[in-house]
Amino acid sequence: MIDWLAFVSVFVAALVSACIAVTLFSLGLRFGDGEAAWRRPVSVMMFVLCAAAVLLGIYIIVGDHLMVLFAR
Repeated sequence: MIDWLAFVSVFVAALVSACIAVTLFSLGLRFGDGEAAWRRPVSVMMFVLCAAAVLLGIYIIVGDHLMVLFAR
């Protein structure tokens, strides 16, 4: 039997995570292209936030399963 609530949870987490990651990555690229001194640190910050969003999305999707797997 399919657990539809879990399916929807995974779908929404993946969709939101993907949208956030793509937005942050594109902002990082946009801020990295320029001569102003403030743009480079902001670009690096966007890439770090992008990586954090990806890791958070992975944790949301498989986090509970990892807790059960390693709790044995």
